[in-house]
Amino acid sequence: MMLMAAVLQAAVVQPAPGMLVERRLAEAIPLAVGDTVRVRALAGSAQPRPFVVAGVFEREADPNRIARNDYEVRLHLPDLEALLPTHDRVDRFAIVLAPGARADPAARWIESVAFGTRAYGSAALAEETSATFRVVSRFHDAIGIVTILASAIFLLCVMVIRVDERKRDMGTLRLIGVSRGTVFRAVVLEAIGIAVVGSVAGAGLGVVVTRIVNAHYARVYDTTLRFALVTPRIVLIAALLGLALGTIAGVLAAWRLVRVAPQKLGER
Repeated sequence: MMLMAAVLQAAVVQPAPGMLVERRLAEAIPLAVGDTVRVRALAGSAQPRPFVVAGVFEREADPNRIARNDYEVRLHLPDLEALLPTHDRVDRFAIVLAPGARADPAARWIESVAFGTRAYGSAALAEETSATFRVVSRFHDAIGIVTILASAIFLLCVMVIRVDERKRDMGTLRLIGVSRGTVFRAVVLEAIGIAVVGSVAGAGLGVVVTRIVNAHYARVYDTTLRFALVTPRIVLIAALLGLALGTIAGVLAAWRLVRVAPQKLGER
């Protein structure tokens, strides 16, 4: 009889529920699939409950959570509720609508289910929680504007210096019959060439620096999030800006050169 009772008691014992563990947590403890852990909530005085590690997942890269960078585990909703001191209460939840469903009527229905519930679309929620990123973006815009202005001034100074160093050569060309327009175009094309070379070198340097930054912070935060990007759009904008600035600097330097009489170009 005692043996039969023991067998019946073992038969009614429920197996430990499964849980998913984030890869960083699994490596830090360490844990492997099939291990049994005891979990309890920080709030309340509930006893720890056993869980079996059913799998290891890689957390999606999310810049909103990179500052905290906490470890994560995923439980079935009934198991999570059993760990908490209060039941039938949530802070937030996400709903994915079926293709073709209208978001506004669904949001109004959700808000009517429980008093105080607010429904946000994914775009509105991202806008609501991205104030810090907007400040950083404006700061980057300011840095970009200052950098572009400094680059334009630097390029103009380079062209003026080069034109001043070649005044004798330009004066000789003008005296032997080379037209003012030819000299003007030559100076402008030289400035554009310098700008193109500078744009290519800058894009290459940007790619190298981007890889160094991403590799460093990926190790610091152990994440797949990319902290710096060099996209084709950025390279195209940089190239167009380089061409525009080179053209403007060349035109100003060439105009400064051709408006002087050829006889005076050789004077110091």
